[in-house]
Amino acid sequence: MISVVVPVLNEVRGLPATLAALREQGDRHETIVVDGGSDDGTVELLRSDPTLRVVESRRGRGPQMNAGAAIARGDVLIFLHADTRLPPGAIARLDAAAESDWQAGAFSHRFAPADWRLHAVSIGNNLRCRWSRIYFGDQAIFVRKALFERVGGFPEVPILEDVIFCERLRPLTRSVLLGETVVTDSRRFRHHGVWRTVWRGLWILARHRFGFAPGGEGYSDVVR
Repeated sequence: MISVVVPVLNEVRGLPATLAALREQGDRHETIVVDGGSDDGTVELLRSDPTLRVVESRRGRGPQMNAGAAIARGDVLIFLHADTRLPPGAIARLDAAAESDWQAGAFSHRFAPADWRLHAVSIGNNLRCRWSRIYFGDQAIFVRKALFERVGGFPEVPILEDVIFCERLRPLTRSVLLGETVVTDSRRFRHHGVWRTVWRGLWILARHRFGFAPGGEGYSDVVR
């Protein structure tokens, strides 16, 4: 069985499209949505759908994803951002591969709506991932639950929980980057500016690489 864990905070506008794409995946998975203190009607939206397992946790993607993983019944966990849609057949693809020797990985990525700049960002990131095996959270990172527990789950830090998690995985397994593509809403880039957002991300990663606190907060960039 596969468990999809979705951390949310004030996502009443964008979440329906993500949940609709999950429903199209069929019934071979469970969906766990972890709310971090929404006040925009997100919780009410979730509670109206009996097919979802809804829990609440301390705010922050790391704590929220850990809370979802703690109650997951699946042997494989997928961590899906609220503004990201899985490609058709993604659950079946992972379910069919469950008997193989892979332990963790992520999907290739693109933005929508996109322009040439965002298309270039996605191409560059997908190439980087094939070399580094360090993925971002909007690539729908997946991992076997036993390995997730072995590394202690996601670090409960304000930012870069996805990068640090993948760094911890890298010595233990050779993760895979699937060719199938997840699609993320480009609202944050459009709101803050594409190049400004890209350079801010590079600055945060550079600070992390050289051992400095990256700064920032995990949900500070949510655009309603």
